Amino acid sequence: MTDEKNQRLIHNIIMENRKSLTISGVTDVDSFDERCIKLYTQLGELVIQGRELHINSMSVETGDMTIDGDIWSLCYGDKDKRGAVSFIGKLFR
Repeated sequence: MTDEKNQRLIHNIIMENRKSLTISGVTDVDSFDERCIKLYTQLGELVIQGRELHINSMSVETGDMTIDGDIWSLCYGDKDKRGAVSFIGKLFR
């Protein structure tokens, strides 16, 4: 059972030249536009910011996603719950 639990908590990001991201372990996409993509991974919230961001592919079965664009930042949020938002996060909603 331990191997099965660890298998479900795999999350990787591969960034190439700040122009392309390959992400594994994506569980949900909360919102997206050309400047910000907010998603949830198996290990917590992830916000990707940049310019001309575009989701090329998303597999619901495997949790894999590819994103292209001019990537400026990757910011992890709360790891505990999908819907949990910090005080600062609530201010900017």
